[in-house]
Amino acid sequence: MINEFIYWNVDPEIVNIFGISIRYYGLLFTGGLILSAIILQKLFASENFSDEYFEKIIIFGGIGILAGARLAHCLLYEPSYYLSHPVEMIFPIQHQPGGGYKFTGYQGLASHGGALGLIIALVLCSYKYKQSLLETVDLIAIVAPLGSSFIRFANLMNSEIVGMPSKVPWAFIFARVDNLPRHPAQVYEAFAYLIIFAVMLFIYRTRWKRLKSGFFFGLSHTLIFTARFLIEFLKERQVSFEYNMTLDMGQILSIPYVIVGIYFIIRGLKKEGCHVLTDSLL
Repeated sequence: MINEFIYWNVDPEIVNIFGISIRYYGLLFTGGLILSAIILQKLFASENFSDEYFEKIIIFGGIGILAGARLAHCLLYEPSYYLSHPVEMIFPIQHQPGGGYKFTGYQGLASHGGALGLIIALVLCSYKYKQSLLETVDLIAIVAPLGSSFIRFANLMNSEIVGMPSKVPWAFIFARVDNLPRHPAQVYEAFAYLIIFAVMLFIYRTRWKRLKSGFFFGLSHTLIFTARFLIEFLKERQVSFEYNMTLDMGQILSIPYVIVGIYFIIRGLKKEGCHVLTDSLL
């Protein structure tokens, strides 16, 4: 029966050098950020933002994503453990039973927290350097799905966030979890985000001059977190307290992002309507 499905047993660790683990997750997470930054730099240049502002955005944004994603995972999914091990919440280490700490990397990042951390960082950065917040978040919203896709591929390499048992022909058997064929939920999300990225890039190239004012920010958030909400129905619950919940934590946290996203879509469309009316009168 195993031969009927995709057998997945990838070692998450590529190599260990002097006790420091080099893992697929870290490479994909970093690679996604770098590729997104390269594309974002071109978008910033095309909209006449300075290189200095772009560099500050990368620094602020990177810190915001990592801090937000880490704190959200620790406080929302495993609060009892991390509140009693606060050092591990901040640093990529784990306390060993025999004493001392071991470098583990950041094992546990929540995308909802990463999104919130990024937004806060962008607000602070745009205010500090007196740049347009809405135009900044609109441009970053275009590349955000691409970075999110890389993270889900990283989850696949870790054999984590697995789907529910399934008999579909493309089901994965995650040997590091169990021998059940399951929905490859990480792959579903990864490809969903790649499609969203393509849509965002297409709309940017065809409608950027009219659809700004937060429209791209709203559309990106609405599409990403709607996809997240729906795919969650095919996932196993990540933590024990979710088993008694109608909606899991990922779905509950997605709802505010979708609501805010719809608000900015409507706001952006109203702004476009005003531009169209003004152009017709002139």
